[in-house]
Amino acid sequence: MASFSSLAAIARPPSSIGRASFPARLNSLPCNRLRVKCSYADAGVKDDSNSATIDVVADVKTERVVVLGGSGFVGSAICKAAVSKGIEVISLSRSGRPTSPGSWADQVTWMPGDVFYANWDEVLVGATAVVSTLGGFGNEEQMKRINGEANVVAVNAAKDYGVPKFILISVHDYNLPSFLLDSGYFTGKRKAESEVLSKYPNSGVVLRPGFIYGKRRVDGLEIPLDLIGKPIERILSATENFTKPLSSLPGSDLFLAPPVSVDDVALAVINAVTDDDFFGIFTIEQIKEAAAKVRV
Repeated sequence: MASFSSLAAIARPPSSIGRASFPARLNSLPCNRLRVKCSYADAGVKDDSNSATIDVVADVKTERVVVLGGSGFVGSAICKAAVSKGIEVISLSRSGRPTSPGSWADQVTWMPGDVFYANWDEVLVGATAVVSTLGGFGNEEQMKRINGEANVVAVNAAKDYGVPKFILISVHDYNLPSFLLDSGYFTGKRKAESEVLSKYPNSGVVLRPGFIYGKRRVDGLEIPLDLIGKPIERILSATENFTKPLSSLPGSDLFLAPPVSVDDVALAVINAVTDDDFFGIFTIEQIKEAAAKVRV
């Protein structure tokens, strides 16, 4: 998101204006220097070489976002949404560039790599935010490693390199009983959440979506999860007043938590990147509200 540190003053006749310079507001963030020179000319104004030029110098902030797992289902949607908003995007994932992603992918810098062995000097230079979509299933140790330890490594690397924001795609707890939340999947995710909120108390973002739907590609095949997710989302939204009393029952959200589109998750991330007041943990409904703020 580009923003000017100051607004240029309206030009006045040269007899009453000299040189204006606007100081930089952004500390250590990438910016472009914009220099504007203009001459005031009017039929009734005498040219004066000493005061006929206004020299305005302003800093233009540019976002540079690193998406971990950017070639995946959620990660690629985030990359696509970011470039559509004029944000510079770098993706780090083991597979590098995804197959058949669309023309938007030409605007993304695709870097193959693993967070446990990443060259952070190359990945994080100039980054204004890191977005992690890392996560997966497997045995207990595998889930703790990819959902928890991998994200902890990424959070600490971002903090060490002075990246101002960290955004984690986590998961809704579905109101499950505690013994089910002790699985490696959930304990890994919660460990990652704790690290984000600890290292980034005033700028860390944790998004907790439930079932994410959209068109997902697996081994070259497109799976239209939106054919399932969108109707369920609409039904649950329409019956919310009737089902709300059931939400306190253990595990009820396995059936009652509304799905969320991958585009809404991506747009909520964009809102987190561009809004400095957006931090903390966000529920399914809050994700949708955040997405609505930046949807065109």
